Amino acid sequence: MELLIDPSIWIGLLTLVMLEIILGIDNLVFVAVLADKLSPTKRDRARIIGLVLALVIRLVLLSFISWIVTLTWPLFRIMSLSFSGRDLILLLGGFFLLFKATTELHERLENKEHHSSASRGYANFCAIVVQIVVLDAVFSLDSIMTAVGIVNNFTITITAIVIAMLIMIFISNLLTRFVNTNHTVVVLCLSFLLIISLSLIAEGLGFHVNKKYLYAAIAFSIMIEIFNQIAWRNLMKHQSSKPLLDRTSEAIMLLINKRNSNYLASLNSANFAEKECYMITGVLSLASRNLRSIMTPRDKIFWLNSQLPVEEIRLKLMNTSHNMLPLCYGELDHLIGIVRAKDCMISIASGEPMKTYEAVNPAIVVPDTLDILNCLKELRRAKGSLVIVSNELGVIQGIVTPLDILEAIAGKLTDEDQEETLEIKVSDKGWLAKGSTNIRTLQKVLNTKDLVRDCSNIVSLAGLLMSQCEKMPVEGKVLVINQWRFTIRQMIEYRIEQVWIERLAPHYKDTSKSSIVTSL
Repeated sequence: MELLIDPSIWIGLLTLVMLEIILGIDNLVFVAVLADKLSPTKRDRARIIGLVLALVIRLVLLSFISWIVTLTWPLFRIMSLSFSGRDLILLLGGFFLLFKATTELHERLENKEHHSSASRGYANFCAIVVQIVVLDAVFSLDSIMTAVGIVNNFTITITAIVIAMLIMIFISNLLTRFVNTNHTVVVLCLSFLLIISLSLIAEGLGFHVNKKYLYAAIAFSIMIEIFNQIAWRNLMKHQSSKPLLDRTSEAIMLLINKRNSNYLASLNSANFAEKECYMITGVLSLASRNLRSIMTPRDKIFWLNSQLPVEEIRLKLMNTSHNMLPLCYGELDHLIGIVRAKDCMISIASGEPMKTYEAVNPAIVVPDTLDILNCLKELRRAKGSLVIVSNELGVIQGIVTPLDILEAIAGKLTDEDQEETLEIKVSDKGWLAKGSTNIRTLQKVLNTKDLVRDCSNIVSLAGLLMSQCEKMPVEGKVLVINQWRFTIRQMIEYRIEQVWIERLAPHYKDTSKSSIVTSL
């Protein structure tokens, strides 16, 4: 009864429980590392067996405390060093722990796969249990010697050891799961075991190592690891707020973009050809692009006017390579329908009025604010022919065909479109580009992504320059966008026809607020 009301007894019990937990964490970490070598169905059993054996060994050693005290008596001397039974046990256990910690740490640093069951052979259960027992004996001896030195009461010592071990068994599953799911924590724990093994060897050789320094270093390392875990979780939280498509695109673009990835520099260049990178980039950026960036613009649409004489329509059909054509009444904005050139020729030969196509092949009109992925659905509804793109005022802006979608991914395919490469002339001092040059084609030629964002509505070089001007530009006007200088060389009426492009020096800094320089 006196034990229950004595405050010093409770303080000693609490102190001893905390100390046993701290000393037992090392044992628990190594049990978790060894149990990870077993099959998933045997890991929990090995962990529980290891901790129960640690409790049993501690109780057995505690019952022979009078004999354990004699282990500190010197057995023999080598030069100036004397060795006792305890020293020999600490040396053997320290070298064994050093060997296991070093091999495990080397395996992790070699970056070998640990969790691939297909290529991994699991260790023998009995062999793992034997290793756990050996480590339990080493850690238990040190734990018992420390406990007896703090509290000279057999009952309190047994109670503290049992309570501490039960707490460790309770938290072992959570700690093991956390250690095995965080590879950096595994390396950190193995480093702790490496330090502890060296301290055991030093004590076995008679050199006293103040445990405060060891635990201070371990506590500081744990604090740094906690900061790393917090930073990692915040990064994951920030990434999870982004759409899955954006996260996937950023990860893949980081791999294929040689400017931003040093990893690819060590790989064979055949792994990612330039065209393959271009196609992957096209696929990943497809959802963020708008129809205006891929459509055939209004001024390049080849359409048929039903008001023209039949012979003139027939000549137009014979001189075009297009298969599907918009049929209009008088002007482009008055749509009748979509006609097939072959069917139209047959209708002309049979004398059938072209107005009938309005009911047979109605035109599918989509807004210019529609994204490309939803436009694909409309193309399926149009049976793969074409869709008309219109603005909010009902004015036709262009057309989109399946070929336009494919070219947005793979680049230009037809010979006619290959003439667009002539829109940009390269010289030693810069680039001369037409104002109608597609902005994405220009960025590819300039090898930059700093001109417009993926979600920008800007389609052409002229559109980019117009968006930077507060009023209609004139010939000779110079605009600076990031590290690029654009000089308008030629204007036709109010249209930008030719632009001279130069790359500025890396140290160049534009002093204007809007990155625009007034005309020369």
